[in-house]
Amino acid sequence: MNEKTLNNLEYYKIIETLKEFAHSSLGKRRVEKLRPQINLEGIKMQIQETTQAKAILNKKSRVPLNGLDGFEKVYVKIGKNNCLNPEDFTAIGELLSGVRQMKTFMREMEVVAPIVSGYVYSMADLSGLQNEILNSIGNGRVLDKASPTLNKIRKKKNVVEERIKAKLQSFLTSSIHSPHLQEKIISTREGRYVIPVKQQYKNSFEGNVLDSSRTGSTLFVEPEAVKRLHDELNTLRVEEEKELYIILSKLTVQVEMHQQEIKIIVETLETYDFLFAKARYSQSIKGNPIYINDCNKINIKEGRHPLLGDEAVPLDFTIGDTFRSLIITGPNTGGKTVVLKTIGLLTLMAQAGLHVPASEDSQLSVFLDVLTDIGDGQSIEQSLSTFSSHIRNIIGILGCAEKDTLILIDEVGTGTDPSEGSGLAMAILEELHNSGATTVATTHYSEIKTFAQEHPGFENGSMGFDISTLKPLYKLSIGVAGESNGFLIALRLGMKKELVRRAHNLIYKEDREYDIEFEESNPIEDEIIKSHMDLVNSKNKQQLYKKQVDKVTIEHSFDLGDSVYIPTMDRTGIICELENSKGDLGVMIMKKKFKINKKRLRLHIEAKELYPEGYDLDIVFKSKENRKLDHDMNRKYTGDTIRIIKEGKEN
Repeated sequence: MNEKTLNNLEYYKIIETLKEFAHSSLGKRRVEKLRPQINLEGIKMQIQETTQAKAILNKKSRVPLNGLDGFEKVYVKIGKNNCLNPEDFTAIGELLSGVRQMKTFMREMEVVAPIVSGYVYSMADLSGLQNEILNSIGNGRVLDKASPTLNKIRKKKNVVEERIKAKLQSFLTSSIHSPHLQEKIISTREGRYVIPVKQQYKNSFEGNVLDSSRTGSTLFVEPEAVKRLHDELNTLRVEEEKELYIILSKLTVQVEMHQQEIKIIVETLETYDFLFAKARYSQSIKGNPIYINDCNKINIKEGRHPLLGDEAVPLDFTIGDTFRSLIITGPNTGGKTVVLKTIGLLTLMAQAGLHVPASEDSQLSVFLDVLTDIGDGQSIEQSLSTFSSHIRNIIGILGCAEKDTLILIDEVGTGTDPSEGSGLAMAILEELHNSGATTVATTHYSEIKTFAQEHPGFENGSMGFDISTLKPLYKLSIGVAGESNGFLIALRLGMKKELVRRAHNLIYKEDREYDIEFEESNPIEDEIIKSHMDLVNSKNKQQLYKKQVDKVTIEHSFDLGDSVYIPTMDRTGIICELENSKGDLGVMIMKKKFKINKKRLRLHIEAKELYPEGYDLDIVFKSKENRKLDHDMNRKYTGDTIRIIKEGKEN
């Protein structure tokens, strides 16, 4: 099956979910390799295996797949001329123990699952090898009883080690040496026992300094009194290593003698892990074994898309009896694409030996290939338009279409001029039908519905739509062409009947009365109209205000003391100087004087409304100090009085 189809139909998402049900890394890898097959008998056998594995799970929820998980790392070492280590033999022992448990378990399941339970007989009884391992290996190490020689060496080792520790302990408790020690403990360095001595007393001990602390204040000394014993201990350690190698080598040879049997055991347990993963997945999706045919007939009853779960609306679908080309119409987001993906994905799952979420009396067919054109497939990297990508894909499909192919096309002929698109769509569908392929296509073009009605071997189908709620029903009806829901929706939302009638006439060249009455208001329309009227009212207010302002500006000349508004500064001020030849006036704003053109001023309050008749405006324009100076200057002259007036401020 081509990769484009597997991706378009989200087959790999099924694989990722299925992997989660596998127990071991080997089982997960087996799931990753699962692909749809084309051999009918082989597919039927795989589905039967899944069914029997599920029957076992329904009877016993736990299957003893012990020892397989993590065994892959050991398995690759066998037969590679490597001496296996104690951990490897522990894993082999656990695997062989798991075989015995599986054999016992499957004997109880022969009636429930005769085929699946029979696979245990391919696994050899290696209890002899298992006992050898158990007698030699325990807790990840070689046991003393693995050989008489090893047992003798280890006993001698223990005696020597005890003598070393006893001598060192005498140093720790000695009244002479105790004060020279940093701590009263025995530790090891380079495999030899040592005691911690203070650096300044290193000459108080005869022996070798094997290490020191990070600060250098502590020296780890091997006293001369234990050096000979250490040499004896090291000799025993070398003898122990030689004996361990002999024991492990003999066990490795025994394992390699049974390499083929172990290979079959691993493959069988891996198969069980794979089968029970499929069975658990079937339980999770409420799957069933579906009858498989090779005559290109599909009859799905209450089918659900496995990735949608319980949210999926059950699908009833049939093709291959009286027709093998189906044209599905319906509104956007009405479920047409989900129908295509459900048909394609259930087909792929069944051909992969999986149960599918559909009624048990459904049936699917084995197809040589499943070809899809779902989604626009637009590629920015290749600078392809939606239509170009669509057509290139269709050309590839036309080149592969034959009797045993299932073809799924979403929105056939879309992406170009509607008249040309519908013409292309009809020609493509006709060519696919003539090739003998089984075709399911979705469309919005009404011409294609008519084409399907007039051509033998074609059938129309439509997705249900509830006009009262404006919601799709996600229900496929075969044998019924879709209605023009666009016009009904427009009426439902409050569009004028005259406009809808005109639209129908322009498209279908016929008159039709739409007598459907809808009284419910349209909140979206109300919101748009309200927003628009708010803008109209705002504009009218702005224009009225501008006329009023312009009228005041033209008719009024400013006087000293007038309060004016300066829009550019969003502040008010007082006219303190009358208009000059340029049309500029002096305006006092926040005790500062500015020159502002009269066109930029708007009268706020006239001076006569602000001040009583004959009011001295110097009180407004001049500071208290400057008014006092003016009073003094007018009364008499004094030589020490100097008055300096700067622009905008007096000092």
